[in-house]
Amino acid sequence: MYENITQDAYAVFLEFIEKAKLSSGDLLVVGCSTSEMIGDKIGTNSHVDAAKALFQGFYPLIKEKGIFLAAQCCEHLGRALCIEKEYALAHGLEIVNVIPQPKAGGSLATTAYQTLESPVMVEHIKADAGIDIGGTLIGMHLKEVAVPLRLSLKKIGCAPIICARTRPKFVGGCRAVYDESLL
Repeated sequence: MYENITQDAYAVFLEFIEKAKLSSGDLLVVGCSTSEMIGDKIGTNSHVDAAKALFQGFYPLIKEKGIFLAAQCCEHLGRALCIEKEYALAHGLEIVNVIPQPKAGGSLATTAYQTLESPVMVEHIKADAGIDIGGTLIGMHLKEVAVPLRLSLKKIGCAPIICARTRPKFVGGCRAVYDESLL
């Protein structure tokens, strides 16, 4: 099962990065219910091995492309996020003091905290794109305007995935002209 999670994660994130047009320096929020990935109800069976398998599938890929990860915690930590200190400092984000655990923050955030070079926790971000694995509700952490993306794979493990990229808001009225490359 873990090998499939790793392979599917790689395929999903590879396709997503291309369709979302992510590039070096962008911030990607990922929310994940490892309970859902292994076929249980969200919040009932936090599973570190499943999180590690997922992480192995996508993290080397996004790191290679210079994309920053924001790993969303569960509601027990107010959906705080684990990110690299470098990103937090460069963007003036307020660092908060909490260390995610499998049953208080979730297995993905715990894995990220244990793996990132210099992990810190923050409460608020505005990410360029996001992947929600298992219905963890990442929308609060996306920039305006979120645009849904459909991928060829619909699940990682047993968990459905929902993806979104963001685009700049349209401003102006009926005479406004828009840059098509930003759509």
